[in-house]
Amino acid sequence: MSRLIHILAAVAVLGLAAGCSSASDIDTAAAAGRAAKKAARAGALDFWVDPDSPAAKQIKEWRRAGRAQDAHLLKRIADEPEALWPAGEIDPGPIVKAAVESAAEENRTALFVAYDIPHRDCGQHSAGGAADADAYREWIGRFADALGDGKALVVLEPDAVAHIVDGCTPAGYHDEREQLLNEAVVRLKQQPNTKVYLDAGNPAWIRDPWKLVDPLKQAGIEKADGFSLNVSNFQTDELTKAYGLELSADLGGKHFVIDTSRNGNGPLSGAWCNPPGRALGTRPTTDTGDPTLDAYLWIKRPGESDGTCGSGPAAGKWWPEYALELARNSKP
Repeated sequence: MSRLIHILAAVAVLGLAAGCSSASDIDTAAAAGRAAKKAARAGALDFWVDPDSPAAKQIKEWRRAGRAQDAHLLKRIADEPEALWPAGEIDPGPIVKAAVESAAEENRTALFVAYDIPHRDCGQHSAGGAADADAYREWIGRFADALGDGKALVVLEPDAVAHIVDGCTPAGYHDEREQLLNEAVVRLKQQPNTKVYLDAGNPAWIRDPWKLVDPLKQAGIEKADGFSLNVSNFQTDELTKAYGLELSADLGGKHFVIDTSRNGNGPLSGAWCNPPGRALGTRPTTDTGDPTLDAYLWIKRPGESDGTCGSGPAAGKWWPEYALELARNSKP
């Protein structure tokens, strides 16, 4: 008997069983299903959801405009925890402090990205960062001070280490960058309830994970809680997890987190900047099924542009129609 026949036979048996079920049986099954779904999402309750996120504000605007269906779809983004990126702020303190205090009221962890390293993004779409090393030290100090003793998870400087490895950041800046990252890890870890994950790019970028080992060590990975992967990218969970486990082994078992914000349909070949047809990925949770993988997170805020490509606005700007496409293409 073929596998298909086995499957069809099993479906038929289930159908007959369902037909013979009492109302009580059906109610019990439904309750069990709700309990299983609640348990699967329990890990997401660890993290704070920003009630004033761009998606939450867009929902209100669309409801006023009569776009009820679109507003409902966008709840797939607004109802989930996302990282805050206080990048470009002279003083990140007020944003960080407000989020940590709001999260504390709900006994949850606030998610952040620290993204202000000098010579950021090699002059590309997200170019900028602190003017020099001293300015960065002041910025990260204010960031850390604002965290206080609140519960926080900080992804430290997306792309910074990978740009050392790929040569995009000029060699003359490598030592300074590694030193600044090392100092940043130490400073952030002075906050008693803060976890820090140094960014390590994605598997389609630095294809050999061992190339990241020495730069990550120079940048302070041994003092950090772990590393982050796939930030603002689209690589699948399976590929990224396998890559992360390999890098973890090279680093003596360091833990890691994965950005799943937009990887529901995987990558579009040759396109990383606002590619069409993408979808939301695995919803944020600490229930990963692997003790080395600490969490699936939405580190990139879905709906914020990668840059002025594909008719998108500047990097980091809210783009409601792209957000809607991500939500529409994702699983409920």
